[in-house]
Amino acid sequence: MSDIKQQIKALKIIPVIAIDNAEDIIPLGKVLVENGLPVAEITFRSDAAEEAIRLLRESQPDMLIGAGTVLNREQVIAAKEAGATFIVSPGFNPNTVRACQELGIEIIPGVNNPSAVEAALEMGLTTMKFFPAEPSGGINMVKSLLAPYTALELMPTGGIKPSNINEYLSVPRVIACGGTWMVEKSLIEKGDWDELARLTREAVALVQG
Repeated sequence: MSDIKQQIKALKIIPVIAIDNAEDIIPLGKVLVENGLPVAEITFRSDAAEEAIRLLRESQPDMLIGAGTVLNREQVIAAKEAGATFIVSPGFNPNTVRACQELGIEIIPGVNNPSAVEAALEMGLTTMKFFPAEPSGGINMVKSLLAPYTALELMPTGGIKPSNINEYLSVPRVIACGGTWMVEKSLIEKGDWDELARLTREAVALVQG
């Protein structure tokens, strides 16, 4: 397992962040680091993503920073140049995977069925995002996918919340889960850093026991 994957496995939660104002990432990054979660997946669902990654890398140089919802080669290049340490995609796109492999940046592609898993394994990938987790069958589907593929590791994302995260994490070869509840977009937009800090501390305590 790579160093990045080892770090993700140790942290157990990846905060999945949708941000419209790039500047907001600076206080949010501080909140995450100071409250025990030095990792962020900033999604390319907004135009602010690339700048947010750049600002976070400058303000938190040691943080593990992922770029999420990456759909093509151009976004891979933009994310890497901005300072992302890994790429996450919602589905399995061989062109996006090839771009990451050529540029030397790790990718965790999204899968939710055996065909996608096998296509990713064929390209040398063994760590994948199970997405969208809850709508795709949840814990039972995770177990079903892991059973025939002994090298496979999964990072379920989508519908993960405090009430079910530890059930997912209890499954062998689930290395971490992606979640949004501790980085709620409305709280970011309001600048409610105290509440975000509280939610982050609670999330860390929940999964670290």
